[in-house]
Amino acid sequence: MTHSTRSRAPRLSFRARLDFAFRSLVLALAVPILGPYYLIRAWSSGTGVRGLAQRLGTLPPVFHQPAPGAIWIHAVSVGEAQAVAPLLPLLRCRYPERRIFVSTTTETGQALAAQKLAADGTFYFPLDFAFACRRALRAIQPALVVIVETEFWPRFLREARRAGAAVVVVNGRISDRSFGRYHFWRRSMRSILAHVDLFLMQTEEDARRIVAIGGESAHVSVCGNLKYDVPLPDISPLAAWLENSLARTPRRPVLVAGSVVAGEEAAVLEAFAAVRAEHPCALLIFAPRRPERFDFAAQLAADSGFRILRRSRLDLSTPFDDSAAVFILDTIGELAGLYRLADLAFVGGSLVSAGGHNILEPAAAGVPVLFGPSMENFAEIARLVLDADAGLQINNAQHLGRACLDLLRDPARRSAMGRASSELMGRNRGAASRALDRIAVLLDQEERAL
Repeated sequence: MTHSTRSRAPRLSFRARLDFAFRSLVLALAVPILGPYYLIRAWSSGTGVRGLAQRLGTLPPVFHQPAPGAIWIHAVSVGEAQAVAPLLPLLRCRYPERRIFVSTTTETGQALAAQKLAADGTFYFPLDFAFACRRALRAIQPALVVIVETEFWPRFLREARRAGAAVVVVNGRISDRSFGRYHFWRRSMRSILAHVDLFLMQTEEDARRIVAIGGESAHVSVCGNLKYDVPLPDISPLAAWLENSLARTPRRPVLVAGSVVAGEEAAVLEAFAAVRAEHPCALLIFAPRRPERFDFAAQLAADSGFRILRRSRLDLSTPFDDSAAVFILDTIGELAGLYRLADLAFVGGSLVSAGGHNILEPAAAGVPVLFGPSMENFAEIARLVLDADAGLQINNAQHLGRACLDLLRDPARRSAMGRASSELMGRNRGAASRALDRIAVLLDQEERAL
């Protein structure tokens, strides 16, 4: 059911109108400068004109609603798409008559959403121009827009409200870095956040911060973190093939280095070299975070003296190459299913100042997890993991190597950390159901108001 019969967008202050005009001017000036770059990226990634058209709000016929009332979920990239996965089937069950569409900003997020989320369609989020946002909103006619974590695009939020959609932020979080920036612009943020009907935040601190930067306290609730509700992935053909291959060899232990970012590859390989010195049959499953780092990681591992095997060149009908020491996972969407094979896991984005990545995937598999000092984006999760003795925080490559060796020498502690990981996940489940309940109340209120 559409809400377009009435405008729900609040009146903007003069300062907010100036801020909107300034943002629009900056974006307009940036397009001719960045346009060629994005066009080249679109063609090289295979999205071509389709991806560019979607960013300008032009969606193919499959997205055009024969009847209004769709649910539009926006998940910026891989992490957000993974986080919203537990909520999507609950929305589908509660609202079977509504179509569900998922937008992303990044190519990796688009690939994962298309593979893993049971949506009626996936597409690229429009640029924050009024015409682009209006085109997409007219096509989809959403009754509900769900924004995962924190994506506050001013023009889109305003146009969504003007189109009559209810707007909900789920799994909301405000990192230390983001909070400082948002707080500086809090007067403008207040006008932007006024377009959001409901903020479902991860923690009490996130709730406090969203209110401090301008969110209406009456619209803020704490639901927990959806990532605790992410189920263990099914055993994929790759995981089954690798597990069977490893069972035929004395290759253990297996280390998984997931979501490794630029600047961390050499540190991971240095730590693994220390492990191999004591465990010559050890295997490293090495998963760079971004596709543009796949070739670099493979070449660096080979230059470090390791025999490598690349997933993209693998034939699952052939036996595993027992001489390979480093398995380069140069695909999207298969990492989570391989954590279950690990004796230990390291999650990247944490040895450099990148804010960290999701350490709950290995925890859900009952695997001890190691991570670096930069965990600003997952500070609460990191604290809970450390408090439960389900993981270790390390400082550098040498510390990572020593920590891995210490745990490999102590199977009892490793097993206890794995159990602690599973128990931690169990204690914190339920965010998806709580979010669904609050969304349902909002939608019911919206429909009764028509």
